[in-house]
Amino acid sequence: QVQLVESGGGLVKPGGSLRLSCQGSGFTLEYYPVGWFRQVPGKEREGVACINPTDGNTYYSDSVKGRFTVSRDNAKNTVSLQMNSLKPEDAAIYFCAADDAFHSRCHGIEQFAMDYWGKGILVTVSG
Repeated sequence: QVQLVESGGGLVKPGGSLRLSCQGSGFTLEYYPVGWFRQVPGKEREGVACINPTDGNTYYSDSVKGRFTVSRDNAKNTVSLQMNSLKPEDAAIYFCAADDAFHSRCHGIEQFAMDYWGKGILVTVSG
């Protein structure tokens, strides 16, 4: 059974940092595109970042480019999202997701190809 579980969320002050982690089980993240998405209640879910499985290329939304970094730890079967210089508008529920097409590529930060989703984790930016 494939599971993706997010961790690392919480409350942070504006300008602060958080590191989210997506732990895969029943699924080797190393071989698949993995993305991070976020949703504010009442709004549509939006793409934040994505990382390719082979060339390691990364993609970011304009709103987080230069502040967020997505990376892999293949030994731990995790994909992380380092979030720096957080702003109140970054507050949302963050989801990780994976495409189950082997050695496929991210479609930018689009979510249509993602097959497996975590349940999400809350990030609050307030101070």
